[in-house]
Formats: sequence, structure tokens, C-alpha cells
Amino acid sequence: MKNLKNWDNKTWLSSDRYIKKFCAFVETKKKLKRDTKILDIGCGRANIISKLAEKHNFTAKPTGIDVVKHQDVKHNIRFIKTSALKFLKRANKFDLIIVKQTIHLINKKDQFLLLKLCKNSLNKKGKLLIFSLKTKNNQLPVFKLFKQKLTISLKKDERIFKNIKKSLKKIKISNFNFKVNIKKNYYIKMIKKRFISCLLNMTQREIDIGVDEIKRNYKNQIKFTDSLICITFTK
Repeated sequence: MKNLKNWDNKTWLSSDRYIKKFCAFVETKKKLKRDTKILDIGCGRANIISKLAEKHNFTAKPTGIDVVKHQDVKHNIRFIKTSALKFLKRANKFDLIIVKQTIHLINKKDQFLLLKLCKNSLNKKGKLLIFSLKTKNNQLPVFKLFKQKLTISLKKDERIFKNIKKSLKKIKISNFNFKVNIKKNYYIKMIKKRFISCLLNMTQREIDIGVDEIKRNYKNQIKFTDSLICITFTK
């Protein structure tokens, strides 16, 4: 699969409103102090941990890892271009590990290893937060082929959740919800940039046909709730 490069590139996921609300949600799961050590796996441009660093002025910069390094990655964090498995095998301990909409991109065998390594990389009372798209009644605006691929992906996510529960055992599940209000033309730009993994392997013709469907089927202002499942594990 091609690398997912644009999920947080000028989308609602990179908006200040989204980042602030997401950070506030994270802080309901883990109390953060100046000496809290944070790791973000699949951090993208590191918007989340950068905002947390601005607020808390941590003694150690939060660490963000990703297989893609963007030119506009935030500078108040420690970024490392690497895979999660490579990094965690030699990593120090963390108080909070965030895995946001990333685990579905990893093959099943490596998912179990990732969970084990994350668990081992937590300090006592440390938290692992795994975020993924809500699998039931998902409101993401889609065209026909997009919906087909998203349905397949969400069914795969449900199997992943079972594996997570099997691996970590004691987990808590909650939801993060964000109300999106976006212009149709802006959402079309996101689709063309393939902002979600379901779009990565589509041909340009398939994208163009999908864009035409979005133009026909949605109003100029698109409103929906972006919902994530949050799986919390406490060591």
C-alpha cells in the first residue's frame, strides 16, 4: 500500500478546533504533568503532540514517529522517521502512547507484536490510547466505490478490535466525536489528495467518477460527525 501522506494536510483533522478538542479528550484519559513522556505512533505532522507540548512545556519533548517525514512537521517535538516496530524494540519507557488511525495499516502478525511492544514500553500506570474510525453508523461522506472500500476496511477494524481485546485483555472503550462543517469543494480537494487509506489504491478515473458523485449527491456545505473509537489500556 502507498503511504498515507495527506490525512492531516489541510483537513478538519489539522484544524485548530479539532486539535484542541482532541487534546482535551486525551487529557480526560491521562493526567499530564511536566515530566510526562509521550509517544505518538503514526504522528503525521505531529499536530496533536505539538499542541500538548505548547500547553504543558514538558521537560522532555514528546516523540513522534512516522514512516513519512513531512517538510512541515512541527519543531517543538522530537520526530523520528522509522517504523513503530523498529523504534519500540529499542525505545525508552513512556507514560502515554497514542496510536491514532494507524493500526489498520499494519499486518495482523505485526499488530500483535506492536501491542506487546507498546505494553512493554509503558511506565507503571502508563496509558495506551488506540484510535480508529467508528465501525457502526459511520457518517463520513462517501461515493459508491469509497463506501464499498470503507465497509471492507471497517469490517477489518472490527476484527482488529477483537485482537486488541485478546492481546491487552483489560481495556476500556469510549468515543471521540467531532462535528464537521466543510465546504463541498474543500472536501473534494481532500478526496483528490487521497486523505484516507480507502482512496490510496484507486485509479485516477475512479477518483474522478467519485468526485462527480459527491458533486451530485451532497449540498455545498457538508455537515456530519467524525467519530472515532478510543481503546484505552492502563498498565
